[in-house]
Amino acid sequence: MTTIRIGLAGCGFVSELHMHAYRRVYGMDVEVKAVAARGEQVVDFARRHRIPTAYRSFRDLIADGEIDVVDICTPPNLHASMIVEAMQAGKHVICEKPFSGYFGRDGDTAPIGKHVPKARMYERVLEEMEATRAAINRTGKLFMYAEDWIYAPAVTKTVEILKATKDKILFMKGEESHSGSHAAHAARWAMTGGGSLIRMGCHPLSAVLYLKQVEAKARGETIGVASVICDVGNVAACLRPEERTVLRANPVDVEDWGMLSVTFSDGTKATVFSGDMILGGVRNLIETHTSSGALYANITPNTHMMTYQTSEEKLADVYITEKVDRKIGWQYVCLEEEWTRGYLQEIQDFMECVATGRQPLSDLALAFETIKVNYAGYWAAEEGRRVTL
Repeated sequence: MTTIRIGLAGCGFVSELHMHAYRRVYGMDVEVKAVAARGEQVVDFARRHRIPTAYRSFRDLIADGEIDVVDICTPPNLHASMIVEAMQAGKHVICEKPFSGYFGRDGDTAPIGKHVPKARMYERVLEEMEATRAAINRTGKLFMYAEDWIYAPAVTKTVEILKATKDKILFMKGEESHSGSHAAHAARWAMTGGGSLIRMGCHPLSAVLYLKQVEAKARGETIGVASVICDVGNVAACLRPEERTVLRANPVDVEDWGMLSVTFSDGTKATVFSGDMILGGVRNLIETHTSSGALYANITPNTHMMTYQTSEEKLADVYITEKVDRKIGWQYVCLEEEWTRGYLQEIQDFMECVATGRQPLSDLALAFETIKVNYAGYWAAEEGRRVTL
């Protein structure tokens, strides 16, 4: 194809990141032809990004015969159905995390995060993912899982070193945390499929699962997840209203703190942490400890640039980094944030896949395994025991 034409579903924060990345694709022509979302904001989004067509309906978007790829940047509870509908309409699909989740069934007592057993959620999520995977495979179209950590330069350099050394990974420790989501739907299980652990922790979880497969391939081994333990909580629930001046998390039936530990079939370990009470900007970190070395991937914060400033007012129009609540004092300035966090490389890979037909680095298998392990973690946390996969 001479030009790859994109249809964007959603016009929120992630859509802005993807738009920035589409403008930086090289080696092929890419056009975001249409965007679909409810409400008046979609018209403004289309105008700001010079997108020719704004639809109010997802069905209208996938019916557009000129669109080659549908990029799904909607709330998580819409992902599975949109993936299947778009691919059955003949489109390749990019889908933001998470791939799937439990968002409620008829007869569930609300709020579901407090009343539906996590063992049942795990079972239902696996059933839905199996059905979604089968539907994807029947279409013959590409599914691309928008997991930017796989493409972050610090992680891709970790991959390069692991391939060169063929070292055994003994332990990994990953984290994504910040001061809480501004999105109202993040507080409710029925919209998000969980709390901090799936909303943010899915990133380091995907990364450790991916790195373990890089190791396995380099060493000619087969390695899978053997078991999971987990703990979750609502640590900010103890705060009085006047103490919530900077923290944004106010969960209804989801966790604001989570720790998941994976044991692999070779006996090695990985621990993932995520919390909504961490100030100072977003923490995106992964440590990899091997048989002959250690690799610290500080995605954010990093020390590309540090500043010390004393005037908040003078910096009103200066971007520092995501989720930082002030700009004075010592700051870790994130340079080229979309590059540092892997968004540019992610979209570049996806567009190359569409042009050539090859599979992406972040694929359906990674999407499936991430959610499977995450929900096994929720099950383990609720029952206070190890869940064997």
